[in-house]
Amino acid sequence: QVQLEESGGGLVQAGGSLRLSCTASDRTLRTRSMGWFRQAPGKEREFIGRIRQIDGITYYADSVKGRFAISRDNAKNTVYLEMNNLKPEDTAVYYCAAGVAISITGSGVDYWGEGTLVTVSS
Repeated sequence: QVQLEESGGGLVQAGGSLRLSCTASDRTLRTRSMGWFRQAPGKEREFIGRIRQIDGITYYADSVKGRFAISRDNAKNTVYLEMNNLKPEDTAVYYCAAGVAISITGSGVDYWGEGTLVTVSS
């Protein structure tokens, strides 16, 4: 069973930055696309972005485009979510996901991480 472990969450002021990491327990990243989702209290899970395994192309939700960036280091079995110009509405639990083809609804995800909390204060 593949495990994904997120880290890097915490409290940050609005306008600040954070970098989340997601490390896989094996070479999952080399054979799957990786995505990030988030879920704010009382809200449904929201797609943030993904990076394709085959070519490294990224795709982002409009809500984070231009502020967030996903990258991967296959040698470290790790994918990153760089978050800049954070806003209070970015407060949520952030989850990484691995799958052959990750859709914005979350279908196609084979594995989920446990999540890491990001809190943005105003």
